[in-house]
Amino acid sequence: MSANKILIVDDEQAIVRLLSMSLKSDGYDTCTAASGEEALDVFEKQSPDIVVTDIKMPGMDGLELLKRIKERDPDKEVIIVTGHGDIDSTITALQYGASDFINKPVRDEALAIALDRAQTKIRIREQLASYTQDLEEKVAEATVEIRRKSNFQRLLIHSSHDAIVAFDQDWQIVVYNPEAARMFEKRARNVLNKMTIDALYPPELATFFRSEARNGTHDRGEMPWKEMTLETRNNKQIPVRYATSVLHEKEEFMGIVNFFQDLTEIKRLEKELIQSERMAAIGQTVSGLAHYVKNILIGLKGGSYVVDVGFQHSNMEKVKSGWQTIQKNIERVANLTQDMLTYAKERHPEVKLCAPNEIVTEVKELVSDFAKAHDIEITTRCDPEMGQMWLDPGTVHRALLNLVNNAIDACMEEDDLDRQFKVEIRTGKTEAGAAVFEIEDNGCGMDEETRLKLFTPMFSSKGGKGTGLGLLVTKKLVEEHHGTIDIDTRLGYGSLFTMTLPERPEKGRDEK
Repeated sequence: MSANKILIVDDEQAIVRLLSMSLKSDGYDTCTAASGEEALDVFEKQSPDIVVTDIKMPGMDGLELLKRIKERDPDKEVIIVTGHGDIDSTITALQYGASDFINKPVRDEALAIALDRAQTKIRIREQLASYTQDLEEKVAEATVEIRRKSNFQRLLIHSSHDAIVAFDQDWQIVVYNPEAARMFEKRARNVLNKMTIDALYPPELATFFRSEARNGTHDRGEMPWKEMTLETRNNKQIPVRYATSVLHEKEEFMGIVNFFQDLTEIKRLEKELIQSERMAAIGQTVSGLAHYVKNILIGLKGGSYVVDVGFQHSNMEKVKSGWQTIQKNIERVANLTQDMLTYAKERHPEVKLCAPNEIVTEVKELVSDFAKAHDIEITTRCDPEMGQMWLDPGTVHRALLNLVNNAIDACMEEDDLDRQFKVEIRTGKTEAGAAVFEIEDNGCGMDEETRLKLFTPMFSSKGGKGTGLGLLVTKKLVEEHHGTIDIDTRLGYGSLFTMTLPERPEKGRDEK
């Protein structure tokens, strides 16, 4: 039992003795005093939990004793015992903080109830003190943890290899780490809480990120990384991967965070690797080319022989036939030389505003006569929404012409002569705005082994008719444009080549 010690104060010794005996029999520890003055001494020495005092006593009365005890320890509970029912004294006792009142003669039930109330008050007060202490400790622990996490995040941002720039709802810069300072060549003290997005980024980039903020849903965990060429205010162009996180609180825009990864070194190594692989492929190709050149020379010699025979016998038909053979092999030499130069040389796309559908029409016109001569129908199905796009028209034209020629060859190689062969060229756009060119034929198609070897140097599915460089050159041109080629083919049923070329903005922004 808590609050177990009780001080009994009364100038009537009989009452003190009876109350003490009764409370002891109930398990309480009691002490007694016969006056207010004596009670204060006992209170100081034994510090009882509860005081039960008569209100009328000679010298210091119960009210004065109550007042003195509360001054010493306001948490002690005092029960006033009176036989007079004095309302004024009751009010005064309440003002001094009395716990309860019981009347004389003191009945055990009334005293028990008053003591129980006093103990309840003491227990509640102790619990509140305990809860308050626990709460203070938890608040202190939480504060330490928050400070620890805050320090950790600050160090993480500070030491990150990514440039991190955060803007608040007013587009003012509130986070700007050392890597960002290196990338943008501006010191943090000149940027933080002083500059806005319009002062740090070029206008196009600021507009771009404002647009992402309006349309962004990346604050819900999705942070897709993209590549771009970052142009700083100092006209410095840096290839980067970037991601944006748009911050909201209760659906209200709070700001954005930009993350940039500098890809300069990676891009340099990639170029070196590609060039190295290309030169290695050229080396491997030389031996294969020797055989191909030998076939061309045989063709030239054969054509020359036929021409000579024609002249000797004044047979112009033979002269014409021999000359056509010579022309065909001269064209093969020219194409071979051009393919080798294109494949070996590093080239940057020459981006211009062009109409992809018009390029498709040009390619169709170039191959239509040849295709028609071999009963192959060339059709186009162009997306009228394509309009004009920022692409390298040279890359589009050459890659498209190569793929269409391959499709025609595939039709010519098919043995099923009852089939109505056709090649269809289609255009369209991806959701991201990239140009898509599809070249589909119903020719011979390819098995899986052939498909896997398509981009191997000097491999040709056309036998002696191909150099094995055409698709390599096409793939190189497309990759230089950061595009892709996908192949869907089935032996005996035809092939579908899908070339996807991302649009390349005019200047310094996206190199996706």
